[in-house]
Amino acid sequence: MRCFGTLLLGMVMMITNATAQQKDFLTSDEADQIRVAQEPNMRLRVYLHFAQQRVDLIEQALKKEKAGRAGLIHEYLEEYTKIIEALDIVADDATKRKIVIEEGISAVIKEEKAMLAKLQAIADAPPKDIGRYQFALTQALETTEDSLDMAKQDVEARRTAVAEADQRRKAERESLTKAVEGAEGKALPKTEAAKSEKRAADAAAPDAEQRATGRKPPTLRRKGEAPAPPKP
Repeated sequence: MRCFGTLLLGMVMMITNATAQQKDFLTSDEADQIRVAQEPNMRLRVYLHFAQQRVDLIEQALKKEKAGRAGLIHEYLEEYTKIIEALDIVADDATKRKIVIEEGISAVIKEEKAMLAKLQAIADAPPKDIGRYQFALTQALETTEDSLDMAKQDVEARRTAVAEADQRRKAERESLTKAVEGAEGKALPKTEAAKSEKRAADAAAPDAEQRATGRKPPTLRRKGEAPAPPKP
């Protein structure tokens, strides 16, 4: 029992610390704009606009060497990366629900190519203080490349990739839940098992849009519309 309690406490502390360290990557006004942009093509364009703003801020900061510049650039890069991740969540959700997003995806391909080129230019001619934000820059580049690759896929290929990713996350959640149950040597009560699975899900796959707004992300379904049935 003591072993189980220690493991469970460790998991709770890990999740709590991760939540405490999360920082909103959108301003309050930006989060409001996302909530208003219910239609996925529109929401993709709004996220692209915010990403472009972060790249502009990075370029402006690089023009002048001054105290605190590296910290600001690091922050802008992290926000940019999370925005691109949130953008991909929108595209993946729309793809699963068979919503036409060709217009938004075309904009994503065009703008991400431009932003990727600007970020790569920074990496190719590194500023003196790049050591402070080298990792954040690498993450931004890799995230943009991955997002661009997904955007270039045809609809069916992306739908398959999204489904496979969902299966992996489900398996990870189940594995974490079983680890907690196994620590006590028997299955947890039903209510405790459900709570444990929810904690595991939150730790394994935090929702980027939820972190942005501080609440459940707006649904793309109309009021009263039932969820789409699973694909046979």
